[in-house]
Amino acid sequence: MKKAIIVGSGAGGATIAKELQGQFQVTVLEAGGPFQPFSVNLNPIENVKKTRLLFDEREISWLFPNMKVRKADKEMVLVNGVGYGGTTALSAGNAIRCDHALKAIGINLDDEFKELYSEIPVSCDHQKKWHILTREVFNICRSMNLQPRPTPKMVRLEHCIGCGKCVLGCSRGAKWDSRVFLDQAIEKGAGLVSRCTVKKVVVEKGRATGVIAGNRFNTRFFPADLVILAAGGLGTPLILEQSGILCKPSLFVDPVLCVAARTDYSLQNREMPMPFIIQQEHYIISPYFDFLSFFFNRRWKHPARDIFSLMIKLADSNAGNVSRRGIGKSLSDLDRTRLEEGVSLCTEIFRKLGRKDENLFLGTVNAGHPGGMFPLTEKESTTLHNDSLPPNLYVADASLLPESLGNPAILTIAALAKKISKICAEYV
Repeated sequence: MKKAIIVGSGAGGATIAKELQGQFQVTVLEAGGPFQPFSVNLNPIENVKKTRLLFDEREISWLFPNMKVRKADKEMVLVNGVGYGGTTALSAGNAIRCDHALKAIGINLDDEFKELYSEIPVSCDHQKKWHILTREVFNICRSMNLQPRPTPKMVRLEHCIGCGKCVLGCSRGAKWDSRVFLDQAIEKGAGLVSRCTVKKVVVEKGRATGVIAGNRFNTRFFPADLVILAAGGLGTPLILEQSGILCKPSLFVDPVLCVAARTDYSLQNREMPMPFIIQQEHYIISPYFDFLSFFFNRRWKHPARDIFSLMIKLADSNAGNVSRRGIGKSLSDLDRTRLEEGVSLCTEIFRKLGRKDENLFLGTVNAGHPGGMFPLTEKESTTLHNDSLPPNLYVADASLLPESLGNPAILTIAALAKKISKICAEYV
């Protein structure tokens, strides 16, 4: 049986591993290790926060080793998951189909989305778990003709206790993440090598023959007949660069900025994040308790139970880069203008809720949906394969997306990965 190396176990990598195991002998190389949900009580951390010992977002790894935070620049931090399931384990579990840019270049994922909906539990029937204030804000948004809609969630609602820690890992197993597909691949015979970082793809006579990977103590060659890079929007471009394959300086990251107000005993920190979404042209708005801002932003000085926040998730400009020299990404003037528009809309919602402008406070700009540096074009709409790659080397993560979604990306990445797996199966 031919060998396939899949780099990464997130939405793209785990999906392809599940699909290809049996047709190939699959080995998944994962830079992280087993994922552990953050189950610590927040009260002691709130006491530590009062000492001002928590002042840099990168310190989050002290509290939560599966979360990695890097500074993009002085005004924005980048967040990603490190471990089985990648960033899907840290997601809010949103099942949003957002493939309009792919459709525009001729890529039809209807069949793949249909398959995913039969494999992943998706529900919009969670309003009964909303707190009173969330219901009130939803009705305010309706009255403003903002057309809010309950967010489809990848969740088994019967197991959800509404603890509010979806983005810190679900300790109840209610929220779906790509570890489910990873486990299914392993049950079918796939191999998994953890704490194994891929350095480069080895190319000989125009074909990929495997990858060089390992850790700081040991590096080895993993041979393969097929190599699929799904290391994420920050990881895959770096591997490609180190393999002598150029990417575009077109990084997007879907920046998030939260607008918050003190609301006694709102308990948003103990509620399902992003229960509903308001879709605007360049961003979405959704109720969301921002733990990163709560831990490290000194404007978030109130107890967690007394903060209610609205998230702005922006579809940002495709202008940024990842290389061995580091990450170069900042907000463009247009990005700032659109974020300001979002802040204005959130402010208006809070006014109707009875909150004064001077009592609102902003969160830390953070981003967790990097991609776009190896974008598909109309030319690749059938093959999903760039000519600069060897014929047996594929990319299967957000690096392929032509533009920022400004929306949760997991379902769209998984659908795209399913499509790519069908093409790769032709190598058997």
